[in-house]
Amino acid sequence: MAFAPGDAVSRTDQVRDEQWQLDELQAETAWRSSTGRGVTVAVVDSGVDGTHPDLVGQVLPGKDLVGPGGAPGPDPVGHGTTVAGLIAGRNDDKHGVVGLAPDARILPVRVLDEENRYDDALIVAQGVRWAVDNGARVINLSLGGSGDSPALAAALDYAFVRDVVVVACTGNLATSSSTKVWYPAREPGVIAVAGLERSSDNLWSGSITGQATVLTAPASGLVGAKPPGGYWRVQGTSFAAPLVAATAALVRSRYPQMPAGEVVNRLLATARDLGPTGRDDRFGYGVVDPVAALTAQVPPVTANPLDDQTSPGVTGFGPAPGSVDDDPVAGAGSDPLGLAASGQQSRWTARAAGGQDTSAPEQLATTVVLLVALVGGAALMVRRLRQRTH
Repeated sequence: MAFAPGDAVSRTDQVRDEQWQLDELQAETAWRSSTGRGVTVAVVDSGVDGTHPDLVGQVLPGKDLVGPGGAPGPDPVGHGTTVAGLIAGRNDDKHGVVGLAPDARILPVRVLDEENRYDDALIVAQGVRWAVDNGARVINLSLGGSGDSPALAAALDYAFVRDVVVVACTGNLATSSSTKVWYPAREPGVIAVAGLERSSDNLWSGSITGQATVLTAPASGLVGAKPPGGYWRVQGTSFAAPLVAATAALVRSRYPQMPAGEVVNRLLATARDLGPTGRDDRFGYGVVDPVAALTAQVPPVTANPLDDQTSPGVTGFGPAPGSVDDDPVAGAGSDPLGLAASGQQSRWTARAAGGQDTSAPEQLATTVVLLVALVGGAALMVRRLRQRTH
């Protein structure tokens, strides 16, 4: 299935001028404190085209869990490349896309196929674990669906106890038959990011929100890097999440000894409140504020405030309490899953949102909708079709 991309944009000053999110989030001011240097952000997605002019030198050797051989291949969709550019696009000229954390490095982990979907959440779980084992300090998950996954939950716990910040999108109404915040965004400990319109104080009309919503960030009218060297206009919570991931990278660069749980707390405590006073189900704690996250005085915490789990090792997020040096710095393995494979056979189909569903219902026992992200205004709806076992 081919994507219908958003409008193409030429690599001129227009691209930089249309990056309204940089002004909205006061990027220039934030960069006086931190540019993300020294921090690796994993983009667990459709791959990343490291030859794009705005990403040359920004992308580390990664992992392809979908294509043959496992070596990182090109991004056949463009989704992961767009996400990576929003995080760490180069800031060395006046053209093209610049990321909110332009000196961070991108660790690409491909888990989505040519149709921007994944066949099994186990693949995403493997991607998360690989990212953790290969140096990621922040993980961005611009993907998700309606159903929970024990394997992915275990992988996220694996990340949490190894001091990694995890950010995910809340999901898009255009690709959903459910209004529930996507998984893994609703997993305790994950920063679930909803989207804002260009007016900033208004929720993007396509954004899913709910009790799991944690933060918001710009999601509409964005310009993103498109393989092999172009640009397109995009919208969706997939592109709000990387702005929060980039902010986490800025904080981790400025405070390199700060545990992940404190980084999460700092993002929540410094968010600009929107909607009803205090946290609410539409805006969460509010819109992410990079400048405040980098400069405000925030009381320390001993655990990730989003993690309400009681399982061993989860609430003790990151290094032991008392081991943190909050002084700012200028500029600055493999593990078995331990889960038995399901005996239930599964297959997947995808169709454009709003298109006719050609699945044969007599062949199916149940259907669970899995949702993946918008790319340039085009969306896929993916349905997990559980085959009869008799």
